[in-house]
Amino acid sequence: MNRELIHIIEQMSKERGIPKESILGTLESALLSAVRKKYGLTPEINIKIDNASGEISISALKKVVQKVENPREEISLQDARKIDPSKEIGDTVESPISLENFGRIAAQTAKQVLFQRVRVREAEKEAIFEEYKDKAGQIVSGVVIRKEKGTYFIALGRAEALLPVKSTLPTETLKRGETIRTYIEEVKITPKGPVILLSRTHPNFVAELFRMEIPEIYEDLVIIKDIVREAGDRTKLTVYSNNPMVDPVGACVGMKGTRVQSIVRELRGERIDIIPWTDDPRVLIPKALSPATVESIGINEEEKSAMVVVNDQQLSIAIGKKGQNVRLAMKLTGWDIDIISETEYNKMRKGEIETQLEELQEESQMNEAGTEEGPTGEGQASEDERQD
Repeated sequence: MNRELIHIIEQMSKERGIPKESILGTLESALLSAVRKKYGLTPEINIKIDNASGEISISALKKVVQKVENPREEISLQDARKIDPSKEIGDTVESPISLENFGRIAAQTAKQVLFQRVRVREAEKEAIFEEYKDKAGQIVSGVVIRKEKGTYFIALGRAEALLPVKSTLPTETLKRGETIRTYIEEVKITPKGPVILLSRTHPNFVAELFRMEIPEIYEDLVIIKDIVREAGDRTKLTVYSNNPMVDPVGACVGMKGTRVQSIVRELRGERIDIIPWTDDPRVLIPKALSPATVESIGINEEEKSAMVVVNDQQLSIAIGKKGQNVRLAMKLTGWDIDIISETEYNKMRKGEIETQLEELQEESQMNEAGTEEGPTGEGQASEDERQD
């Protein structure tokens, strides 16, 4: 029987793309169900299948007694010591059940249960894929089940989703049983079935949180134009309003910051800069460098680059830790941004002015030299004319 079933397992694994270990687990349950039909609910039955050889062993856990009165649950000391010489009266021992006594009917039952459970499992996987395939890009709530090999397993109702540790916030460690909100990044079919991939670091996770928390965004009165993020540290987003009566930044911030603070709490304290969008780079770029204050700006539209001047005390704020603030501002606006302090700018301007003065002096000296030569030549020509 074991050779026949193992052949079925290997064939099913190849044809349906189901891992052999998963089918073996189902087979063990199926065999247990078939054994129960023959032996009833007692004794306690253990079934093991060797993954390499496919060898099937079935045993009943029996109590060692002096005199056997219930053969299904008890075993004599003499028979017990044939299995394990160390056994004594009162101990328990696993007594093998012969597969020959298991019978063809039981084997057939096991195969039927196996096929039925595999079909049910496949149907469940298809149903899960159909349920979630159109939910990519949405936020869902789930419960942390366990953590294995750098991945959290999250229960989403009857579905089990994957949240890689690298897709969680740097400041958070999730605990088993914790309820969290995550962003469905991708839903795909693999040989092992449908996979729901989650993220808490994706920029659109923040965008969807705003959509959930801000009624004006949900109703499309306020639109998120662009959003950039370095998860755990800072997010920048530009917003504009379809209604001139609605302040897009004010709607997102809320009274005394209540709306945006609920999102900040969900993101474990991540800073969020909400910027009013405009197509004028002279206005947009200084806003994108928030929280820094810009003194002046010059732009090159052909190269799409800008030079920004800030107060000396604002320079480190404008650049940000490890260049983060200016880096996000460039991603958000699509412009190359160079930032200099007022002191640097004044030195640069002074140098330019001195260079211009030197050029003017050189030009003036050249003009003076030319003027002195001019009249002398004219005088000589006149003298020649007089002699003629």
